Amino acid sequence: QNIHLVARWLSSLENKLEQHSEGSHRDFRVFISAEPAPCPESHIIPQGILENSIKITSEAPTGMHANLHKALDNFSQDTLEMCSQEKEFRSILFTLCYFHAVVAERHKFGPQGWNCSYPFNTGDLTISVNVLYNYLEASLKVPYDDLRYLVGEIMYGGHITDDWDRRLCKTYLEEFIKPEMLEGELCLAPGFPLPGNMDYSGYHQYIDDALPPESPYLYGLHPNAEIGFLTQSSERLLRTVLELQPRDSSVGEGGVGIQEETVQALLDEMLEKLTDEFNMAELMAKVEERTPYAVVALQECERMNVLIAEIRRSLVELELGLKGELTMTSDMENLQNSLFLDTVPESWVKRSYPSTASLGSWFADLLARINELEAWTRDFSLPSTLWLGGFFNPQSILTAIMQTTARKNKWPLDKMTLQCNVTKKSREDFASAPREGAYVHGLFMEGARWDAQSGIITDARLKELTPAMPVMFIKAIPNDKQDTRGMYLCPLYKTRQRGPNYVWTFNLKTKENPSKWVLAGVALLLQI
Repeated sequence: QNIHLVARWLSSLENKLEQHSEGSHRDFRVFISAEPAPCPESHIIPQGILENSIKITSEAPTGMHANLHKALDNFSQDTLEMCSQEKEFRSILFTLCYFHAVVAERHKFGPQGWNCSYPFNTGDLTISVNVLYNYLEASLKVPYDDLRYLVGEIMYGGHITDDWDRRLCKTYLEEFIKPEMLEGELCLAPGFPLPGNMDYSGYHQYIDDALPPESPYLYGLHPNAEIGFLTQSSERLLRTVLELQPRDSSVGEGGVGIQEETVQALLDEMLEKLTDEFNMAELMAKVEERTPYAVVALQECERMNVLIAEIRRSLVELELGLKGELTMTSDMENLQNSLFLDTVPESWVKRSYPSTASLGSWFADLLARINELEAWTRDFSLPSTLWLGGFFNPQSILTAIMQTTARKNKWPLDKMTLQCNVTKKSREDFASAPREGAYVHGLFMEGARWDAQSGIITDARLKELTPAMPVMFIKAIPNDKQDTRGMYLCPLYKTRQRGPNYVWTFNLKTKENPSKWVLAGVALLLQI
C-alpha cells in the first residue's frame, strides 16, 4: 500500500464522517480495522477519527495456556467429526494446535527463541488442518513425511527466512508428528502427553487439567532462557528511563552542569588510554611472507586504525566544543549524550564490530583487542591461542586455517571443512600454537553447557546463562573425513543478538539426541 495515498484518503473520510454525523440513520456505523504501525511516520489516522471512535484492541494471548486454547478455538466438534480416519485426524489436529502455540509464543524469548521475528497466524494453522484432512481422506496410511514437509517448509516455513529457524521449525515437527503419536507414547512437553481420542470440549478440559504451569520447558528451552529474556527486558526499560532523565538538573559551581563534568572526565580518560594507530608501512616491511595468517593480521590492523582514528577525531572535536573553541554541532551533542548515558556513539558503531556492551565495557574490550593485535604483529607468529571474539572478521581467521592446511597438503579448498575438538584446558595451559590448525579461546555457550570431563554438551546449570568454553582446537580436514554421528551442529554467533551475527558452524559431541539442543536454542557466542 502507498502510505501517502492512504493518508489522503483518511482525511477525506474524516470530512465525509463529519457530513454524515448529522441527518443520517441513527443505526449508521463505520467500522475501521487497522494494524500496528511499524514506525511513527506511519501513524496516519487523523486525530478527529481517533477521538470520536470507540477503540477496541485485539491483544495476542500470552503464555502457552491461552495460546493453546486460542488455537483450538479455530475448530469445533464438527471439525473433529469430518474425517474418516477420526483417531489419526484428532491426534494430529491437537498436535498442530500445540505446534502453532509453541512457534507463536516462542518469540518472547528473543534471539534464543527465533533468530528473526515471523508473522505466524491462524491462517497457517487452519490451512495445515485442511491439508491434513485432504491427505488422510486420500490415503490409508498417515503420510508423516509429506505432512511434516508441507507444514514445516510451506505453511509455516513460507514465513521463515533464516536457515537455523527453518531447522528449528523442522525439528519441532519431527518430534511431534511421528508414528509414536498414535501409540500413546508421545509427550508434547515434559509432563504433557498427547491426549487420546476426545470430543471438542474434552480437549479444552484436558488443556486446563493437564498442561503444566507456564515455563520454558513447554517450548523445549532451559529455564535460563526466561531469566535471560526478563533481564534484557528490564535493562531496556531502565535504559529508557535513564534516557528520559533531565540532563542538566543540577548545576555545580561556575555554572558547569553535571553532564559536562562527567563527559569531560570520561573524555580525558579515554584520550589518555587510547593508543596510537598501527604503523602499516612498518608492519608491511616486517612481514617476510604474506601467509594467510599475516594477511588477516594486517587487515585487522587496518580496520582497527579506522576505528581508532574516528574515536580520537570525535573526542578531540568534542573537547574543543566543550572548551568553547568550536561551535557545538548535532554530531558533537550526540557524542556528548552517548558518553553521559554510557552507550557506544553512533559514528564508532559504524566503524566497529557488533557488540551489545555498554560504553565502559566496550572501551575496555577495545583496548584488549588492540593489545592482542600488538602482540601478534611483533613478529607475526601465530599466538599460542587465538581470541576469536577479538576479530572484526572472525570468519577470516577460520578461513585462513583452511587455506594454510590446503596449501601445505595441496588439497582443494572447496572440498575442506573445519573440525572442532574441545580440549580440557584453559588459555594459560598453552605455551605455543599447534603445528597445524589453531587453538581458540573466548567462546561461550548459551542454552546448555560443555561438560569438559565427559567431552559432551549437557544441561545448563540454573542461573549460569552463558558458561565459558574451554580452549578449542580447530583444524582443517577433507569433507569426506568428517564424522557427524552423535554430533550437534552448533551455530557460532558474534553476540547474543544472533541472526545476522552468524560466524560458523561447529560440530559438538552429544550423547543425547541433537534435536534436544536444537529446541533449546543452543549456540556458541563470541561475546556476552
